[in-house]
Amino acid sequence: MGRHLTDRDVERVIEILDGWKDSLTWSKLIDVCRKRLGIQAVRQTLYRSVSIREAFELAKERAKANLPDLPIPSSLRAAAERIRRLEAENTRLHRQNDALLQQFVVWQYNAHLKGMSEQELNRALPEVDLGVKRNSKSSSSTA
Repeated sequence: MGRHLTDRDVERVIEILDGWKDSLTWSKLIDVCRKRLGIQAVRQTLYRSVSIREAFELAKERAKANLPDLPIPSSLRAAAERIRRLEAENTRLHRQNDALLQQFVVWQYNAHLKGMSEQELNRALPEVDLGVKRNSKSSSSTA
């Protein structure tokens, strides 16, 4: 049975997907997650994460459009791989940003319907008292 993924697990899976070059299936991704990350996830667990699902779809699109690699020196190959990963990450982040902007428009509209002012929307969050006492003396004065 799959376990819940931490935020760090999701980030690590997305990093794998950003660098994925070959054909992609959920079972291949699960196998790589198990081998590289030690994550015993099932498809449903991975699919539940919107970020992983979107990165998976982008990786599949890239794999379909992938041109054959030309023979190049290893230093250029490493640079090309880094560029490919960064481009994949950039594409994913652009889509994620577009989705967040769309969510913001929805919130903005709903706030307008409720008659909220810009001042109310920009009000700072309340401070949280964690019950930790702060020492008012500087630690450098004890030297």
